[in-house]
Amino acid sequence: MQIIVGVDGSEGGMQTLEEAVARAQAADDDLTVAVYSPEGSAADVEAAVRNRLDALGFDARIQVLDGDPGARLVDVAQREEYDRIVLSGGHVSPLGKVQVDSVIEFVLLNAHTTVTLVR
Repeated sequence: MQIIVGVDGSEGGMQTLEEAVARAQAADDDLTVAVYSPEGSAADVEAAVRNRLDALGFDARIQVLDGDPGARLVDVAQREEYDRIVLSGGHVSPLGKVQVDSVIEFVLLNAHTTVTLVR
């Protein structure tokens, strides 16, 4: 299975990366990490992802997304025929509702690829 995991550098994003790596190892999936940064430098996020992958002993392709990360992630997933998009699943509000950021919302509403949210 071809999986692309979107990582924004947040702690939730890095935990999602670790879970995606564990699943890819268990299922012998191919994993690509799509790096983006809503704030700051994507280069910093890319460096953090490389460090985490090295610590996990896992080799994955890293692709830096320029422009609108939600639109780019959907485009890459469709164009390169990924089977699944994996994203950090947002957080729960005080009222118990799941809240997602604009990137996750865009991907959920526009992807033709299966989307998995990891919480």
